[in-house]
Amino acid sequence: MVTAALMTVLSFGFLFVGAELLVRGGAGLALRLGLTALVVGLTVVAYGTSSPELLVSVKAAMAGQAGIAVGNVIGSNIFNIAVILGIAALIKPIGASSTIVRRDGPVMVGVTLLGLFVLRDSVIERWEGGLLLAMSGIYTWWIIRHSRGVVTAEVQEGDTASMPLGKGIGFVLAGLLILAFGSQLLVDNAVLLARAWGVSEAVIGLTVIAAGTSMPELATSIVGAIRGQSDISLGNVVGSNIFNILFVLGLAALIHPIQALGIRPSDQWFMLGVAVVLTPLMWTGKTIGRGEGLFLLGI
Repeated sequence: MVTAALMTVLSFGFLFVGAELLVRGGAGLALRLGLTALVVGLTVVAYGTSSPELLVSVKAAMAGQAGIAVGNVIGSNIFNIAVILGIAALIKPIGASSTIVRRDGPVMVGVTLLGLFVLRDSVIERWEGGLLLAMSGIYTWWIIRHSRGVVTAEVQEGDTASMPLGKGIGFVLAGLLILAFGSQLLVDNAVLLARAWGVSEAVIGLTVIAAGTSMPELATSIVGAIRGQSDISLGNVVGSNIFNILFVLGLAALIHPIQALGIRPSDQWFMLGVAVVLTPLMWTGKTIGRGEGLFLLGI
């Protein structure tokens, strides 16, 4: 059991490094292809920081470990808001742009409600996965089309603009390989821990794996808060929560239908609850202050 615990911790490191390489490489490639920094932040960064959840959930679904596949998404969405935004706001109050408040926040709540709907019978069929995946594509197209002139995320010029094409491709490929290895290591050892501790795979997915796969979002939001880039801290979390449900659950269910019998309705409603709670926090003064950050951590 000690070995499994150590391997689980080590897998978090692989997921963090892999996601960092994927995001940096993808951003560099996007800028090389002439996309704006805004579009890169809304697409590459959001998908990139959700890539550990994607690989872990797909791997778990294919292995028949539905509790981990769904628990990972639900737990990550709760962790992203309650812990990540809570810590980031404690470091420095987070400003909420009008675009996030008016558009992306309500979309996140709506998508969370959709997640509850597809999980109403604890089963996500292939057609439901296909629907979620299609909506992910529509949402991505929508934010790209309506993001001209709106600054919601920045990719640092010095980090990626001068990145050679070959280096960008190498970063993306290396990131994907490391993420694949890290997700395999995490799922295998988390299952061993669940059995040794006598708890269900759903509980492990909702806690240990959810926290582990949210490490890229945590790092991104904390760095954004330290640098005073509030839209990165908040937009990263809101965008990742949307993509976790639409893209991660959608692709996992499309590959293999999910029977999440270990996930309780209370887990799903709690995910919706934290999404709803975040909405008025963004509206009040267009800022999430330190007191509100402490409140989120308390949740």
